[in-house]
Amino acid sequence: MLEADVAIVGAGAAGLSLAHRLARPARGAPRISVILMEAPPGPLRPPSRTWCFWERGPGRYDAAVTASWQRLRVHAPGGRPIEGDITPLRYKMIRSDDFEALMAHDLALNGGVQRVEATVEAVEGVPGGAQVHAHTAAGRPLPVRARWVFDSRPLGSHPAARTTLLQHFHGWFVRSDLPVFDPGTVELMDFRTPQPPRGLSFGYVLPTGRRQALVEYTEFSPAVLPLCSYEAALRHYTEDILHLPGLEIVSTETGVIPMTDARFARQTAASVFRIGAAGGATRPSTGYTFAAVQRQTRAVAAALRSGRRPLPPPAHSARSRAMDAVLLRALDSGRIGGAAFFTRLFSRVPMERLLRFLDGRTDLHEDLSIGVHTPVLPMLRSAAELPYLPRRPFPGP
Repeated sequence: MLEADVAIVGAGAAGLSLAHRLARPARGAPRISVILMEAPPGPLRPPSRTWCFWERGPGRYDAAVTASWQRLRVHAPGGRPIEGDITPLRYKMIRSDDFEALMAHDLALNGGVQRVEATVEAVEGVPGGAQVHAHTAAGRPLPVRARWVFDSRPLGSHPAARTTLLQHFHGWFVRSDLPVFDPGTVELMDFRTPQPPRGLSFGYVLPTGRRQALVEYTEFSPAVLPLCSYEAALRHYTEDILHLPGLEIVSTETGVIPMTDARFARQTAASVFRIGAAGGATRPSTGYTFAAVQRQTRAVAAALRSGRRPLPPPAHSARSRAMDAVLLRALDSGRIGGAAFFTRLFSRVPMERLLRFLDGRTDLHEDLSIGVHTPVLPMLRSAAELPYLPRRPFPGP
């Protein structure tokens, strides 16, 4: 049996971020032994993907950043562009392969984390800690005992929710023979795409050079589409809206992110916690996750180093979750049109403030100043439809 102070299950953004924060011993503090458990190559490993977030100035993972921008653009359904500077923030893009390579380099350099490949079957609380039941690719049992376990594996099913939409998307990494992209500006939401009956759709362009970009078609709606529909939507967007024929598709990415007002359990046993999307890090109204993962893992690492119980903090404030629940209900019921709603916000609120709002970083006064630009009656009717749900799945302290 392997033993450590901390076992981390899953080596995605959350698991690697926490391991990275614990790898370097704090000055004057004892070293924390860590076992990072990663699924063997195969279906349990997620495909390559892209994470985007925004932050002030230099960041912890800049060595893995593919590109960053200070200007964002939103296109109204009728075609009117809304463009703004987000200084002092920068909008950053990290590809998971680059992030994993940086983490592997740093973890090997510091030597404080033991990495093992194993398929985890279950995690249970035991006296004085927790035990992870796992087996290797060869089928050999590999039990792990730790004082604390942090589980970042995707949930098999989601908790009860009042409203759930899906953010589903398909993207092309493209190359052009001509300098057709503006490398200084992200096309954050282009609502010139045909809108679905419920929810919204938009194009998304992340230029990584004059001739290269990630171009995505995204929907917020109740159900995913067949691959052929995404491909057709991207062809329409690139050729008929952006007027960019002849693009070479270098690679693709596809994803589905639940947008839900469900409450995710952050603790499942006395010494077992969930982190990442499984622990509620995804912002329900936007699908952004990476920045909240960093706040969550930073707090956990600080608690472990100070000897406190390392319960991950809520990734988003109660006020943010309440506003998200109302917005999701309004979108799902059709009381507001998503494209018109977001266009109105971006046209009336400075983009830097709006990004901080979307990340839950605004104060009450700023939230109220943004709220005056939302349709009041549809929001009030949607709020009235949100009954109470149980809040504490685990009866722990």
